Amino acid sequence: MKNWSLIFFILLSYAGLAQTDSVIVQNDSVAIPIPMKNGIVFYEKSYTLPPHLNKEELYNKAYEWYTRTFRHTEENIQVADKKAGKLVGTATFKVITSQAGNYYWLRPVIAITIEDGGYSFQAYNYYEKPVEKGITNDYSKIEYRWWDYRQGKPWSKEDKRLFEGLNRTTLHLMAALENEMNK
Repeated sequence: MKNWSLIFFILLSYAGLAQTDSVIVQNDSVAIPIPMKNGIVFYEKSYTLPPHLNKEELYNKAYEWYTRTFRHTEENIQVADKKAGKLVGTATFKVITSQAGNYYWLRPVIAITIEDGGYSFQAYNYYEKPVEKGITNDYSKIEYRWWDYRQGKPWSKEDKRLFEGLNRTTLHLMAALENEMNK
């Protein structure tokens, strides 16, 4: 009877893990912790800042960081509302996937919301565009490729580097914005 109880509690703990939207995939002995929300790749984090920083100053810092980080993408800003503290735009960044020169353009939505005493960062709706011989050069939702990769059916031998680059670059962007906001 004790063995059944032990097995029950072990299985119960795994059931709790199954409820999360965060996905960690381990292919080729490397875990790639890409967070998901409602079936899409979704990075988000809220930050608390010293109360003496005013909302307008924080918004200006976020706007300057965005336009400096994503040069030539100012026209891709969909919402720039200083009063509401909202900045939403489509960013583009490059992930190199091979020594042969193959790379991907990744295009997520970046949303920054400024509030009194802090701000939040979100990156979601990722699209990928491969730049390599024999691959269509159209943007497509990253979730299709991520789903197959998680199932052990990568579309390309470079998928691992693509997803590692997506995760690494997004985390770097979050850290760079945090550094800017804390100046």
